[in-house]
Amino acid sequence: MALPVVEPENYTALLEEKANRIREQFAAFNPPELEVFESPASHYRMRAEFRVWHKGDDLFYVMFDIGEDPKTDRKTVRMDQYPVANERINELMPALLDEIRDVPELRRRLFQVEFLTSQSGEALITMIYHRALGDEWEVLARELQTKLGVCIIGRSRKQRLVLDVDYVIETMQVGERTLEYQQVENSFTQPNAALCEKMLNWAVDVSKGVGGDLVELYCGNGNFTLALAENFDHVVATEISKTSVRSAHFNIERNGIKNVQVARVSSEEFSEALAGKTEMRRLEGFDLENRNFSTVLVDPPRAGLDDNTVQQIAQYDNIIYISCNPDTLHDNLVELNKTHKVVRFAMFDQFPYTHHIESGVFMVRR
Repeated sequence: MALPVVEPENYTALLEEKANRIREQFAAFNPPELEVFESPASHYRMRAEFRVWHKGDDLFYVMFDIGEDPKTDRKTVRMDQYPVANERINELMPALLDEIRDVPELRRRLFQVEFLTSQSGEALITMIYHRALGDEWEVLARELQTKLGVCIIGRSRKQRLVLDVDYVIETMQVGERTLEYQQVENSFTQPNAALCEKMLNWAVDVSKGVGGDLVELYCGNGNFTLALAENFDHVVATEISKTSVRSAHFNIERNGIKNVQVARVSSEEFSEALAGKTEMRRLEGFDLENRNFSTVLVDPPRAGLDDNTVQQIAQYDNIIYISCNPDTLHDNLVELNKTHKVVRFAMFDQFPYTHHIESGVFMVRR
Protein backbone atom coordinates (compact mmCIF):
# COMPACT_ATOMS: atom_id res chain seq x y z
CA MET A 1 0.00 0.00 0.00
CA ALA A 2 1.33 3.42 -0.93
CA LEU A 3 2.18 5.63 2.02
CA PRO A 4 -0.14 8.64 2.35
CA VAL A 5 1.46 11.97 1.50
CA VAL A 6 0.22 14.51 4.04
CA GLU A 7 -0.48 17.81 2.30
CA PRO A 8 -2.73 19.96 4.50
CA GLU A 9 -2.88 22.68 1.85
CA ASN A 10 -4.55 20.22 -0.55
CA TYR A 11 -6.79 18.46 1.94
CA THR A 12 -10.04 20.30 1.17
CA ALA A 13 -9.76 19.63 -2.55
CA LEU A 14 -8.93 15.95 -1.99
CA LEU A 15 -11.89 15.60 0.38
CA GLU A 16 -14.23 17.04 -2.23
CA GLU A 17 -12.91 14.58 -4.82
CA LYS A 18 -13.80 11.71 -2.51
CA ALA A 19 -17.24 13.16 -1.79
CA ASN A 20 -17.99 13.55 -5.49
CA ARG A 21 -16.91 9.97 -6.13
CA ILE A 22 -19.34 8.74 -3.46
CA ARG A 23 -22.17 10.94 -4.72
CA GLU A 24 -21.74 9.54 -8.22
CA GLN A 25 -21.38 5.91 -7.09
CA PHE A 26 -24.59 5.98 -5.01
CA ALA A 27 -26.73 8.27 -7.19
CA ALA A 28 -28.92 5.36 -8.34
CA PHE A 29 -30.30 5.00 -4.80
CA ASN A 30 -31.55 8.62 -4.77
CA PRO A 31 -30.00 9.39 -1.38
CA PRO A 32 -30.40 12.76 0.34
CA GLU A 33 -27.53 15.25 0.27
CA LEU A 34 -24.29 13.65 1.38
CA GLU A 35 -23.15 14.73 4.85
CA VAL A 36 -19.36 15.11 4.68
CA PHE A 37 -17.29 14.86 7.87
CA GLU A 38 -13.70 15.99 7.52
CA SER A 39 -10.65 14.78 9.39
CA PRO A 40 -7.92 16.85 10.96
CA ALA A 41 -5.56 17.58 8.04
CA SER A 42 -2.59 15.99 9.86
CA HIS A 43 -1.74 14.03 13.05
CA TYR A 44 -5.02 12.14 12.99
CA ARG A 45 -4.10 8.49 13.64
CA MET A 46 -4.05 7.22 17.23
CA ARG A 47 -1.98 4.16 16.40
CA ALA A 48 0.97 3.37 14.16
CA GLU A 49 3.51 0.61 13.66
CA PHE A 50 7.03 0.75 12.29
CA ARG A 51 9.77 -1.66 11.40
CA VAL A 52 13.04 -0.95 13.18
CA TRP A 53 16.21 -0.67 11.07
CA HIS A 54 19.66 -1.35 12.55
CA LYS A 55 22.47 0.20 10.56
CA GLY A 56 25.79 0.13 12.40
CA ASP A 57 25.36 2.30 15.47
CA ASP A 58 22.31 3.96 13.95
CA LEU A 59 18.78 2.91 14.75
CA PHE A 60 15.69 4.25 13.00
CA TYR A 61 12.11 3.48 11.95
CA VAL A 62 11.04 2.52 8.45
CA MET A 63 7.79 1.91 6.61
CA PHE A 64 7.28 0.31 3.22
CA ASP A 65 5.89 2.22 0.26
CA ILE A 66 4.31 -0.55 -1.80
CA GLY A 67 3.31 -0.14 -5.44
CA GLU A 68 1.15 -2.27 -7.71
CA ASP A 69 3.32 -5.38 -7.36
CA PRO A 70 4.15 -5.91 -3.65
CA LYS A 71 7.00 -8.29 -4.53
CA THR A 72 8.94 -6.03 -6.88
CA ASP A 73 7.63 -2.50 -6.25
CA ARG A 74 8.52 -2.04 -2.59
CA LYS A 75 10.52 0.90 -1.28
CA THR A 76 11.88 1.30 2.26
CA VAL A 77 11.22 4.79 3.64
CA ARG A 78 12.97 6.11 6.75
CA MET A 79 10.53 7.63 9.24
CA ASP A 80 12.00 10.08 11.73
CA GLN A 81 8.57 11.67 12.08
CA TYR A 82 5.18 10.57 10.79
CA PRO A 83 2.64 13.38 10.19
CA VAL A 84 -0.19 10.85 9.82
CA ALA A 85 0.22 9.84 13.48
CA ASN A 86 -0.87 12.07 16.35
CA GLU A 87 1.49 14.39 18.20
CA ARG A 88 2.00 11.99 21.11
CA ILE A 89 3.32 9.27 18.80
CA ASN A 90 5.62 11.78 17.11
CA GLU A 91 6.99 12.79 20.52
CA LEU A 92 7.59 9.18 21.51
CA MET A 93 9.21 8.03 18.27
CA PRO A 94 12.62 9.70 18.80
CA ALA A 95 12.40 9.50 22.60
CA LEU A 96 12.15 5.72 22.53
CA LEU A 97 15.09 5.27 20.16
CA ASP A 98 17.25 7.68 22.17
CA GLU A 99 16.62 5.63 25.32
CA ILE A 100 17.36 2.21 23.83
CA ARG A 101 20.09 3.01 21.27
CA ASP A 102 22.94 2.32 23.72
CA VAL A 103 21.17 -0.36 25.78
CA PRO A 104 21.91 -3.71 24.11
CA GLU A 105 19.31 -5.65 26.09
CA LEU A 106 16.51 -3.37 24.87
CA ARG A 107 17.87 -2.87 21.36
CA ARG A 108 19.15 -6.31 20.34
CA ARG A 109 17.02 -7.95 17.66
CA LEU A 110 14.17 -5.45 18.09
CA PHE A 111 12.44 -5.48 14.72
CA GLN A 112 9.08 -3.73 15.18
CA VAL A 113 7.50 -1.08 17.40
CA GLU A 114 3.77 -0.39 17.69
CA PHE A 115 2.27 2.71 19.30
CA LEU A 116 -1.30 2.97 20.62
CA THR A 117 -2.41 6.30 22.07
CA SER A 118 -5.50 8.16 23.24
CA GLN A 119 -6.70 11.73 22.78
CA SER A 120 -5.81 12.45 26.40
CA GLY A 121 -2.17 11.40 25.87
CA GLU A 122 -2.15 7.86 27.26
CA ALA A 123 0.33 5.70 25.36
CA LEU A 124 1.09 2.01 25.03
CA ILE A 125 4.24 0.82 23.23
CA THR A 126 4.66 -2.75 22.02
CA MET A 127 8.25 -3.78 21.31
CA ILE A 128 8.56 -6.92 19.16
CA TYR A 129 11.74 -8.99 19.06
CA HIS A 130 13.32 -11.86 17.15
CA ARG A 131 14.51 -13.41 20.44
CA ALA A 132 13.20 -14.52 23.81
CA LEU A 133 12.86 -11.87 26.52
CA GLY A 134 14.12 -12.53 30.04
CA ASP A 135 14.30 -10.94 33.47
CA GLU A 136 16.96 -8.39 32.50
CA TRP A 137 14.79 -7.12 29.64
CA GLU A 138 11.84 -6.75 32.00
CA VAL A 139 13.82 -4.75 34.58
CA LEU A 140 15.14 -2.36 31.94
CA ALA A 141 11.77 -2.09 30.20
CA ARG A 142 10.12 -1.08 33.48
CA GLU A 143 12.70 1.69 33.87
CA LEU A 144 11.98 2.75 30.28
CA GLN A 145 8.24 2.86 31.02
CA THR A 146 8.84 5.31 33.84
CA LYS A 147 11.18 7.53 31.82
CA LEU A 148 8.78 7.81 28.89
CA GLY A 149 5.53 7.94 30.90
CA VAL A 150 4.00 5.04 28.93
CA CYS A 151 3.02 1.40 29.33
CA ILE A 152 5.11 -1.22 27.57
CA ILE A 153 4.50 -4.71 26.23
CA GLY A 154 7.29 -6.99 25.04
CA ARG A 155 6.57 -9.59 22.38
CA SER A 156 8.51 -12.38 20.75
CA ARG A 157 7.61 -15.77 19.33
CA LYS A 158 5.14 -17.44 21.75
CA GLN A 159 5.83 -14.71 24.33
CA ARG A 160 3.88 -11.65 25.46
CA LEU A 161 5.06 -9.71 28.52
CA VAL A 162 2.58 -7.09 29.72
CA LEU A 163 4.40 -4.94 32.25
CA ASP A 164 1.32 -3.14 33.57
CA VAL A 165 -1.74 -3.01 31.30
CA ASP A 166 -2.36 -3.92 27.66
CA TYR A 167 -4.75 -1.08 26.82
CA VAL A 168 -5.34 2.67 26.82
CA ILE A 169 -8.57 4.41 27.81
CA GLU A 170 -9.98 6.56 25.02
CA THR A 171 -12.49 9.31 25.80
CA MET A 172 -15.23 10.30 23.34
CA GLN A 173 -17.58 13.23 23.62
CA VAL A 174 -21.05 12.19 22.42
CA GLY A 175 -23.51 15.02 22.82
CA GLU A 176 -23.39 16.01 26.48
CA ARG A 177 -21.94 12.65 27.54
CA THR A 178 -18.30 11.69 27.99
CA LEU A 179 -17.80 8.01 27.20
CA GLU A 180 -14.69 6.02 28.06
CA TYR A 181 -13.48 3.08 26.00
CA GLN A 182 -10.87 0.45 26.75
CA GLN A 183 -8.79 -0.02 23.59
CA VAL A 184 -6.67 -3.15 23.74
CA GLU A 185 -3.31 -3.71 22.09
CA ASN A 186 -3.48 -5.68 18.86
CA SER A 187 -7.29 -5.56 18.60
CA PHE A 188 -9.44 -3.46 16.29
CA THR A 189 -10.28 0.12 17.21
CA GLN A 190 -11.12 3.08 14.99
CA PRO A 191 -7.74 4.67 14.20
CA ASN A 192 -8.94 8.27 13.69
CA ALA A 193 -10.46 9.29 17.04
CA ALA A 194 -11.69 12.70 15.88
CA LEU A 195 -13.66 11.06 13.07
CA CYS A 196 -14.88 8.25 15.30
CA GLU A 197 -16.39 10.86 17.60
CA LYS A 198 -18.22 12.39 14.62
CA MET A 199 -19.46 8.93 13.55
CA LEU A 200 -20.85 8.25 17.00
CA ASN A 201 -22.64 11.59 17.14
CA TRP A 202 -24.07 11.03 13.64
CA ALA A 203 -25.40 7.57 14.56
CA VAL A 204 -27.01 8.96 17.74
CA ASP A 205 -28.59 11.77 15.73
CA VAL A 206 -30.09 9.57 13.00
CA SER A 207 -31.61 7.14 15.52
CA LYS A 208 -33.16 9.76 17.81
CA GLY A 209 -36.85 9.12 18.39
CA VAL A 210 -36.79 5.67 16.77
CA GLY A 211 -37.47 3.86 20.05
CA GLY A 212 -37.87 0.15 20.60
CA ASP A 213 -34.87 -2.16 20.89
CA LEU A 214 -31.63 -2.25 18.93
CA VAL A 215 -29.71 -5.21 17.54
CA GLU A 216 -26.05 -4.57 16.76
CA LEU A 217 -23.94 -6.96 14.71
CA TYR A 218 -20.12 -6.76 14.69
CA CYS A 219 -20.14 -4.57 17.81
CA GLY A 220 -16.37 -4.76 18.49
CA ASN A 221 -15.53 -3.22 21.86
CA GLY A 222 -18.93 -1.51 22.05
CA ASN A 223 -17.89 1.56 20.07
CA PHE A 224 -21.40 2.36 18.79
CA THR A 225 -23.18 0.31 21.46
CA LEU A 226 -22.36 2.69 24.31
CA ALA A 227 -23.25 5.79 22.32
CA LEU A 228 -26.59 4.47 21.01
CA ALA A 229 -27.85 2.89 24.23
CA GLU A 230 -29.63 6.08 25.34
CA ASN A 231 -31.83 6.07 22.20
CA PHE A 232 -33.27 2.59 22.77
CA ASP A 233 -35.09 0.67 25.47
CA HIS A 234 -32.65 -2.22 25.19
CA VAL A 235 -29.59 -3.12 23.09
CA VAL A 236 -28.44 -6.63 22.19
CA ALA A 237 -24.99 -6.56 20.59
CA THR A 238 -23.10 -9.47 19.05
CA GLU A 239 -19.42 -9.98 18.34
CA ILE A 240 -17.27 -13.03 17.58
CA SER A 241 -13.88 -11.82 18.93
CA LYS A 242 -13.24 -12.85 22.55
CA THR A 243 -10.98 -9.85 23.16
CA SER A 244 -13.55 -7.41 21.80
CA VAL A 245 -16.37 -8.96 23.83
CA ARG A 246 -14.30 -8.65 27.02
CA SER A 247 -13.61 -5.00 26.20
CA ALA A 248 -17.28 -4.38 25.47
CA HIS A 249 -18.27 -5.75 28.89
CA PHE A 250 -15.51 -3.65 30.51
CA ASN A 251 -16.74 -0.52 28.72
CA ILE A 252 -20.40 -1.08 29.55
CA GLU A 253 -19.57 -1.43 33.24
CA ARG A 254 -17.12 1.49 33.25
CA ASN A 255 -19.75 3.82 31.77
CA GLY A 256 -22.56 2.59 34.01
CA ILE A 257 -24.82 1.56 31.12
CA LYS A 258 -27.64 -0.74 32.26
CA ASN A 259 -29.66 -1.55 29.12
CA VAL A 260 -27.05 -3.37 27.00
CA GLN A 261 -26.26 -7.09 26.67
CA VAL A 262 -23.36 -8.42 24.61
CA ALA A 263 -23.16 -11.98 23.31
CA ARG A 264 -20.21 -13.74 21.73
CA VAL A 265 -22.05 -15.21 18.75
CA SER A 266 -21.89 -14.78 14.99
CA SER A 267 -24.58 -12.89 13.10
CA GLU A 268 -25.74 -16.20 11.59
CA GLU A 269 -26.08 -17.85 15.02
CA PHE A 270 -27.95 -14.84 16.37
CA SER A 271 -30.31 -14.85 13.38
CA GLU A 272 -31.17 -18.52 13.97
CA ALA A 273 -31.74 -17.92 17.68
CA LEU A 274 -33.96 -14.92 16.95
CA ALA A 275 -36.03 -17.00 14.51
CA GLY A 276 -36.41 -19.71 17.16
CA LYS A 277 -34.50 -22.26 15.07
CA THR A 278 -31.92 -22.92 17.75
CA GLU A 279 -31.28 -22.35 21.43
CA MET A 280 -27.88 -21.14 22.57
CA ARG A 281 -26.51 -21.18 26.09
CA ARG A 282 -24.71 -17.89 25.38
CA LEU A 283 -28.07 -16.23 24.76
CA GLU A 284 -29.79 -17.47 27.91
CA GLY A 285 -31.19 -14.52 29.83
CA PHE A 286 -31.39 -12.28 26.74
CA ASP A 287 -35.20 -12.65 26.60
CA LEU A 288 -35.14 -12.39 22.79
CA GLU A 289 -38.77 -13.46 22.31
CA ASN A 290 -39.99 -10.41 24.25
CA ARG A 291 -37.80 -7.82 22.58
CA ASN A 292 -39.19 -5.21 20.19
CA PHE A 293 -36.26 -4.94 17.78
CA SER A 294 -37.02 -1.89 15.65
CA THR A 295 -33.49 -1.18 14.45
CA VAL A 296 -30.31 -2.99 13.44
CA LEU A 297 -26.81 -1.56 13.28
CA VAL A 298 -24.07 -3.25 11.24
CA ASP A 299 -20.43 -2.24 10.97
CA PRO A 300 -18.97 -5.14 8.96
CA PRO A 301 -15.39 -5.72 7.75
CA ARG A 302 -14.34 -4.68 4.23
CA ALA A 303 -15.99 -7.74 2.69
CA GLY A 304 -19.39 -6.30 3.62
CA LEU A 305 -22.42 -8.45 4.49
CA ASP A 306 -23.02 -11.93 3.10
CA ASP A 307 -26.36 -12.65 1.43
CA ASN A 308 -27.84 -14.33 4.51
CA THR A 309 -27.02 -11.34 6.73
CA VAL A 310 -28.47 -8.93 4.15
CA GLN A 311 -31.71 -10.93 4.26
CA GLN A 312 -31.57 -10.92 8.04
CA ILE A 313 -31.19 -7.17 8.49
CA ALA A 314 -33.90 -6.49 5.91
CA GLN A 315 -36.36 -7.80 8.55
CA TYR A 316 -35.90 -4.66 10.67
CA ASP A 317 -37.74 -1.38 10.16
CA ASN A 318 -34.59 0.72 10.45
CA ILE A 319 -31.02 -0.04 9.35
CA ILE A 320 -27.87 1.84 10.35
CA TYR A 321 -25.05 0.61 8.11
CA ILE A 322 -21.50 1.79 8.79
CA SER A 323 -19.16 0.77 6.00
CA CYS A 324 -15.40 0.89 5.42
CA ASN A 325 -15.75 -0.18 1.78
CA PRO A 326 -18.07 1.75 -0.59
CA ASP A 327 -18.00 -1.07 -3.16
CA THR A 328 -19.39 -3.75 -0.84
CA LEU A 329 -21.81 -1.21 0.67
CA HIS A 330 -23.09 -0.49 -2.84
CA ASP A 331 -23.51 -4.22 -3.52
CA ASN A 332 -25.48 -4.69 -0.29
CA LEU A 333 -27.67 -1.65 -0.96
CA VAL A 334 -28.76 -3.07 -4.32
CA GLU A 335 -30.68 -5.68 -2.35
CA LEU A 336 -31.61 -3.58 0.69
CA ASN A 337 -32.96 -0.79 -1.52
CA LYS A 338 -35.81 -3.09 -2.55
CA THR A 339 -37.30 -2.95 0.95
CA HIS A 340 -35.73 0.16 2.52
CA LYS A 341 -35.08 3.76 1.54
CA VAL A 342 -31.92 5.77 2.28
CA VAL A 343 -32.91 8.77 4.42
CA ARG A 344 -29.46 9.83 5.73
CA PHE A 345 -26.15 9.41 3.94
CA ALA A 346 -22.73 10.37 5.34
CA MET A 347 -19.06 10.14 4.44
CA PHE A 348 -16.42 10.09 7.19
CA ASP A 349 -12.87 10.76 6.02
CA GLN A 350 -11.17 8.34 8.41
CA PHE A 351 -8.18 7.91 6.09
CA PRO A 352 -7.13 11.24 4.54
CA TYR A 353 -4.81 11.20 1.51
CA THR A 354 -5.84 7.63 0.61
CA HIS A 355 -8.65 6.22 -1.52
CA HIS A 356 -10.27 4.58 1.53
CA ILE A 357 -13.68 5.90 2.56
CA GLU A 358 -15.89 5.24 5.58
CA SER A 359 -19.61 5.73 4.99
CA GLY A 360 -22.80 5.78 7.01
CA VAL A 361 -26.30 5.02 5.72
CA PHE A 362 -29.60 5.20 7.62
CA MET A 363 -32.44 3.35 5.94
CA VAL A 364 -36.12 3.01 6.83
CA ARG A 365 -38.64 0.49 5.56
CA ARG A 366 -40.50 1.62 2.44
